[in-house]
Amino acid sequence: MDQSRGPVLVVAEQLDPTADLVVQALADRGVPVVRFDLAEFPAALTLAAEHGGELPGWRGRLCADRRVARLEEVRAVYYRRPGLPVLSPRVPDAYREWARSQALVGMVQLLTSLPVAWIHHPDVYRAAAHKPGQLVTATTAGLTVPRSYLGNCLESAREWGRSLGGELVCKPVAAASIDLPGEPPLMLPTRPLHVSELDESLELTAHYLQERVPKAYEVRLTVVGRRLFPVAIHARSAAAREDWRSDYGALEYEVVDVPRDVAAAVFRFMAAHQLNFGAFDFAVRPDGRWVFFECNPAGQWQFVAQACRLPVAEAHASLLQGATT
Repeated sequence: MDQSRGPVLVVAEQLDPTADLVVQALADRGVPVVRFDLAEFPAALTLAAEHGGELPGWRGRLCADRRVARLEEVRAVYYRRPGLPVLSPRVPDAYREWARSQALVGMVQLLTSLPVAWIHHPDVYRAAAHKPGQLVTATTAGLTVPRSYLGNCLESAREWGRSLGGELVCKPVAAASIDLPGEPPLMLPTRPLHVSELDESLELTAHYLQERVPKAYEVRLTVVGRRLFPVAIHARSAAAREDWRSDYGALEYEVVDVPRDVAAAVFRFMAAHQLNFGAFDFAVRPDGRWVFFECNPAGQWQFVAQACRLPVAEAHASLLQGATT
């Protein structure tokens, strides 16, 4: 089969504006696309695949309504935050979690066996998304990172915080929400913290603390393959200056240049994690030095692309269109 003429498989929620932009960019190039959400499987999506015989890989088809993808013809996969499988009500309660895990693991492991290029390969994403590990990789790559603490020992946290002068920030180490009765899920932002505020509640779970980095502005650096899309984020409110995700209405955007040494270190970071996409967050200190915070291997980029008219979706389409590795 000539995979260079085959479809790009898009695995994403149906209501995902970021995925929509990539699908449109592929359509503009005449690249066929088959899109589905894992939430459609197995109730509304049929998988039939075989292995063995002349072809070394899996062959078969994915079918949903009029959408059909032949596995052996897929040229690339764009995998972005799909939902979880939705089961038929006919599955007894005692078997539902088992059946859901079989559907999820079976589909994802089959897809990840396809010898094609990926953006957001699930295995690569999981390995690259760990914040403590990112700090090690970033330091090895040559990026400047904040001094950081992770743990639940109050005495050592206080000693560490005092050694930095007391000005800290506290941030989640993993993406998770707090569910309060009658309220929408609450995502905790990065917040300033003085060492004198540390108390016994720190002992109740792991806490992720960092030195408070003075900022002239922050940068969302979107990387697609070898293309860099750096956008400065200027915060115009106190909340946004601590965590710009807290107040999108107070943000202004500006395309900036990436220092050569930072760009080289970013590509070393990408290579270490085998990434071809990453949404990097940096602070730029008043002295101009770039400080790495984190890299989201499936991060948002449409807001900076729209604000600064950057061809990020087109860069995705180029990578997916030419993928045969």
